[in-house]
Amino acid sequence: MTSAKPAHIAMFSIAAHGHVNPSIEVIRELVARGHRVSYAIPAAFADKVAETGATPVIYTSTLPTDDDPEAWGTELIDNLEPFLNDAVQVLPQLAAAFEGDEPDLVIHDITSYPAPVLAHRWGVPAVSLSPNLVAWEGYEQEVAEPMFAGLKASERGQAYYAKFAAWLTENGLGDQVDRFQSRPRRSLVLIPKALQPHADRVDETVHTFVGACQGDRSATQGTWSRPDAAHGKKVVLVSLGSAFTKQPAFYRACMDAFADLPDWHVVLQIGKFTDEADLGEIPANVEVHRWVPQLDILRQADAFITHAGAGGSQEGLATATPMVAVPQAVDQFGNADMLAALGVARHVPMAEADAATLREAVLALVADPAVAARAEEIRAAMAAEGGTHQAADLIEAELS
Repeated sequence: MTSAKPAHIAMFSIAAHGHVNPSIEVIRELVARGHRVSYAIPAAFADKVAETGATPVIYTSTLPTDDDPEAWGTELIDNLEPFLNDAVQVLPQLAAAFEGDEPDLVIHDITSYPAPVLAHRWGVPAVSLSPNLVAWEGYEQEVAEPMFAGLKASERGQAYYAKFAAWLTENGLGDQVDRFQSRPRRSLVLIPKALQPHADRVDETVHTFVGACQGDRSATQGTWSRPDAAHGKKVVLVSLGSAFTKQPAFYRACMDAFADLPDWHVVLQIGKFTDEADLGEIPANVEVHRWVPQLDILRQADAFITHAGAGGSQEGLATATPMVAVPQAVDQFGNADMLAALGVARHVPMAEADAATLREAVLALVADPAVAARAEEIRAAMAAEGGTHQAADLIEAELS
């Protein structure tokens, strides 16, 4: 722990579980160390923020929420424009909210474009908290340029970049949109280094991998205990996270995969978009929930069928749980490939995720001693990355 004097730290994020959850324990730790933390967040997450001891600073966002994932559209530009449009209208809200109470330090999720703008305006350091992979040396040439070439040639894409550059220029940050988006001044990476592509080419003078920042979640999420019927059985957890969960046919396949395996018990999380009645008859060795205390279950589980989101992927790694990765969107496909390459998972495309395939994948992973050994090796390496306390130490170092 550093000896930083108590300070006013401002955190900025969006109303999405995948962007709030990874750093929530860091916020709790900063408050415990005596810092006053103001957390800019839409009202839907105010209670979650307040539980850490931070003070929610409520702003109105125009971004689609976890309740309506289809509102993000289907094209690349559909995923980009909302963040810029939201940033433009949020910036004056946040500037007014902090007027006369400017912080000593800004920390922010990678999606919060107003945060580094405000840090520049206030003349204080900004630290990015990345819940997923970061750019490596050569990233622009190998990934970004091919991915965005068509967009930058389109009329709609050109309008987007022109608007973004004008907004940055107006706020004194130049006009380099790509650099602003992918090259922060300072970054803490809240995933284990094992999940980072080309980790050996990441500039660690900018990015520090602190790994999973986990804590005791029992007070807010509860705990899980094996039901009497599951004692002595192997446990598999099935979860597709919080957004892309309207998948009754997939959940049926997961139940069918283990229905005739009496030595297995299935914990099935279906989220808010699937009606349990649509699943049909529930086998005796399956329990169904809308939400579960995922990390607590993984500490007891033998296997994890996951969408391979950043949070679930690292929780699987942190608990040395073999995974079957069935990605649904965005970075999950890359995460699934990384997990498979690490030797602790199988990547099963959604179109191939029938009962037979899922069962074979789980049973093969659990029976393979090499998978168990590799999973334990990664778990130990993650534990050494420091997690919550290391992240808080590095944030306090910026106060110097």
